[in-house]
Amino acid sequence: MLLSRFFRCASALVLCAATTVVTGPAAHAGRTGLRAADPSVLRVGSTYVAVQSAGDRIVARQASTPDDVAAAAEQEIWRATGTVTDVWAPEIVRDGGRFHVYFAAGSGKARRMYVISSAQPASGYSAARKLDLPDDRWAIDGTLFTFGGQRWFVWSGWADDTGHEQNLYIARMSSPTTPTGARYVISQPREPWERVVGNPFVNESPEAIKDPNGQLHVVYSANGSWSEQYCLADLRLRPGGDPTHVWDWYKSNGCLFGSNAGTMMSGWHPTLHVNGPGHHTFALLDGDIATSPPAGPRFPFLYHAVAKGTQYSWAERYWYTGTFAWWGDTTYSRANSPGAPSDTGWGLKFFE
Repeated sequence: MLLSRFFRCASALVLCAATTVVTGPAAHAGRTGLRAADPSVLRVGSTYVAVQSAGDRIVARQASTPDDVAAAAEQEIWRATGTVTDVWAPEIVRDGGRFHVYFAAGSGKARRMYVISSAQPASGYSAARKLDLPDDRWAIDGTLFTFGGQRWFVWSGWADDTGHEQNLYIARMSSPTTPTGARYVISQPREPWERVVGNPFVNESPEAIKDPNGQLHVVYSANGSWSEQYCLADLRLRPGGDPTHVWDWYKSNGCLFGSNAGTMMSGWHPTLHVNGPGHHTFALLDGDIATSPPAGPRFPFLYHAVAKGTQYSWAERYWYTGTFAWWGDTTYSRANSPGAPSDTGWGLKFFE
């Protein structure tokens, strides 16, 4: 899936339920045979490792290419016990030679983030441990990364117990399982193009990555995952910026990967084969955000979506493979502040 064609400026990114494996050829380019949501994939050596929710279980799959992951045999790595049930969106991360899978579990307002750990990517995982995130509010879609010599955890959560908005939060981590200090909001769904579908309004599924200049990006999903308006957007931290300072983040001026022409950023075009693409994963080496592609090549990513011509529903979501590339000279506005100063740097392009 690595392409050598040169792009002067390029960038791309994209992004629970029971699983159905469908045999036979995919109906559309990029669609795998896995009817499921919320892919999470990283590369370990020459092997791609994926994790997914299967009801109250978490399963792993291993394959030699991203396209083959969905057809690989599943290996159960964790099964729910006690009150830690209804598993959403597991995310696999490698840190310090160990693997950590973060996931959300619990019902209603009690949904929180948990983590399991192992020395191997697809076996030997520990019992689930609740992450003591600051303020202890409803939280989903969390992931760990290292930037500027500091571990960070970013997730989607509520400001209070009302749940009318899902914001993106960030906190420092003293270890892969121990948050430290306060939580800080870095994005709220306040732009018109991220409020097409609400109740709640949504920013979720954050994925971190570094661009060719070393600037931090958090690519996330906006609008409700229950609608065709679901899409990918991007936050870019200004050079030398503080990840905990919301005013140091600039937001794409629309969706960068979506199926609705009315919400796309100028110069970005809606998808041809899928509706509601979102909740993506970058298939990076060891999940390291510093191993993203240089300017020019496209790299693989996975996301979930519904095929065009299909009635949109959670039950019809499949894993899809695509490619992304960095796209230069891209102007964003400051997050959560319409009309505020803008910033030009690397953006992302996604390809079905």
